Amino acid sequence: MKTRNLKIVIAGGGSTYTPGIVQALIKSREKLNFNEICLYDIDEARIEDMYLIVKYQLESEGLANEVKLSSTLDPEKAFTKSDFVFSQIRVGGMKMREVDEKIPLKYGIVGQETCGLGGFSYGLRTIGEIIKLVGYILKYAPNAWILNYTNPETIVSEAVRRVYPNIRMINACDMTISIEETIARDYGYDRKNWIPIYYGLNHFGWYHSIYDISVDRDIMPEILERLKSDGLKAADFNAGDKTWQEAWDMLAKISTNFPGAIPNNYLEYYLYSEETVEKMNPEYTRANMIMDGREKRTKAMANKIRQHVDEKILDFNFGEHGQYIVDMAVSILNNDHGRYMLIVENKGAIPNLRDDAMVEVPAYVGRNGVEPISLRFDIPDFHKGLMEAQNASEKLLVDAYFEKSYNKALQAFTLNQTVPNANIAKDVLDEFILANKGYWPELN
Repeated sequence: MKTRNLKIVIAGGGSTYTPGIVQALIKSREKLNFNEICLYDIDEARIEDMYLIVKYQLESEGLANEVKLSSTLDPEKAFTKSDFVFSQIRVGGMKMREVDEKIPLKYGIVGQETCGLGGFSYGLRTIGEIIKLVGYILKYAPNAWILNYTNPETIVSEAVRRVYPNIRMINACDMTISIEETIARDYGYDRKNWIPIYYGLNHFGWYHSIYDISVDRDIMPEILERLKSDGLKAADFNAGDKTWQEAWDMLAKISTNFPGAIPNNYLEYYLYSEETVEKMNPEYTRANMIMDGREKRTKAMANKIRQHVDEKILDFNFGEHGQYIVDMAVSILNNDHGRYMLIVENKGAIPNLRDDAMVEVPAYVGRNGVEPISLRFDIPDFHKGLMEAQNASEKLLVDAYFEKSYNKALQAFTLNQTVPNANIAKDVLDEFILANKGYWPELN
């Protein structure tokens, strides 16, 4: 592949996360020599706003004449001659995310965008579009690398694997980075010194160990003690968002009640589903918070740019989200063999789990793609049992999509560990079928 004058495409370019990716690209330009950024989306209004914001970013960094910026609704224009595609599409937008969250809550079960039945609704809506997107990329840029952030990651990666088993696609989630950053910041560590061992499914896993090279030992035992005694605090930029503090409180609770491993905080939706539902407002969910917060702020920024307002305009917390995926592109380009938590086909990485499970484990990334790390130990039966049930339900859901099978969808919904019985599974499935008309395949 070429190493200079690269074309970067952001699919789902209208997303409010796009400026974070662009900021990371700018920061990494010496290592990732690009001269073109293309924003691709199907929502014209959002892509127009984001084009203005990204153009403003490039101008502010003195790169307006060095980096060609374009936006398009046309996949041929977007992907032709592209080298890297960063995928972050959200099928149905925030309005359908609101539906995903609120329908389950009507029945007293978890309403969340990637977990539980809301995640399944989103998954069935996304499979067809992500496969179509990959098809476009293969048609117009067969040698491009796809770095995928599109949720729900395990379902998406399972579906793409079945259609395009040899695709140059890396599936990543930055939640593990958020957990590590929060722990390191709170307890005075430098995460750059860590070599973590983590295993699970996406948003469904555990840290087995965290080796800190600065002290030459596994620091997991002391972190677990701190979690038990001190808990975790939300970062300053999330200080006004009580849902993040609640998430870190639940992480501390899980690690205390089930000692020996640091959990992914999303496990609260499966292990303590009733408790999490009690905290949720069925009339005003996370989707509403984002639409009234980040989405409105982004629109306001674009309007200020249009009006040539003379003040500081950009109001984003860039965080690690964008940098994580850009670092992977750098690792591919320069054959750095950087180490990341990635979603891959198991094939023995977790020895006592089925080979065809899409698991999240440490992996090295270089010019020839992903090299997963074999854990070389059997995971505990408690974790294995939870993962097997979750993995089976996700595979049944993907079966339901390809087979257009109502029965498989009902099995998937019933097996999901946030669902207490088959009656509720059927009621929620039937309501989701109506709500997703035009997005889901017709199930027979």
